[in-house]
Amino acid sequence: MHCVFWHAKRRSHPDVHKFSVETVQWYPHDTGMFTSSSFDKTLKIWDTNTLKSADAFHFKGTVYSHHMSPVATNHCLVAVGTKSPKVQLCDLKSGSFSHILQGHRQEVLAVAWSPRHEYVLATGSADGRVKLWDVRRASGCLSTLDQHNGEKSKASSEAANSAHTGRVNGLCYTNDGLHLLTTGTDDRMRLWNSFTGENTLVNYGKVCNESRKGLKFTISCGCDPEFAFVPYDSTIAVYTVFTGELITMLRGHYTAVNCCVFQPNFQELYSGSRDCNILAWIPALREPVPDDASEKSLPQQHLNPAYEDAWSSSDDEG
Repeated sequence: MHCVFWHAKRRSHPDVHKFSVETVQWYPHDTGMFTSSSFDKTLKIWDTNTLKSADAFHFKGTVYSHHMSPVATNHCLVAVGTKSPKVQLCDLKSGSFSHILQGHRQEVLAVAWSPRHEYVLATGSADGRVKLWDVRRASGCLSTLDQHNGEKSKASSEAANSAHTGRVNGLCYTNDGLHLLTTGTDDRMRLWNSFTGENTLVNYGKVCNESRKGLKFTISCGCDPEFAFVPYDSTIAVYTVFTGELITMLRGHYTAVNCCVFQPNFQELYSGSRDCNILAWIPALREPVPDDASEKSLPQQHLNPAYEDAWSSSDDEG
């Protein structure tokens, strides 16, 4: 595979964030609006046409992550994880705070709406816990994920009823919403059944993770098998989601990778780094199939989709 470079230039702007921008997301239903959140304790709503801030939400503590539901039709809530253990919900329609979700004991580092159910939200905290919420319910919390699946004999007092023994700083649903992948500073990545809350016990080995803030990793869509792309220092580790195999390490950045995003329409991966570069990782293409070739005479690689297992080739790494 190979990669393409873009260089991010710094420009002055009256509405610019004062500190590190942690999350940027398009409004899921059109590109006329996007959102950004920052260590400057704000969530900003941007008008794409004017590139000016149309609204802003201010928080008492650092903002680590925010997310809008990709499937919601009945609400316009933005979930926000901050220095506070309380998850904040901002309503874009009213321009005000909707309500809060209480249950975590420490700062909330990651938030992710389910791509299957518009009212279901997952949150990860420095307290080692991952909680699933139905934001319509008065009590809110549906469940707290347990890495030991309820087997108390395997759980220490500190790890009881927790998803990780370290800080949970990354969450990502699979595209169908049936599974949730989490990362923690215990150097573990875990795959959960999002309906039963069961730890599927897929073994990814040691997934080095020393980030003190949110870890922005991503999962592919439409690949066979599906892959998880996880920043690791200046590289990106590529794992198979359901078997836990480490396929390859993508090398091209010069300093720490901050985030990864997968573009399903083009089957491309985009990564951003502290080196001020954005890289587009493009799967290596197969050789064209001859017009007169029969199916039985084709080498095996011609029989697969163009992008199947293409990420596993490290010959053309950027």
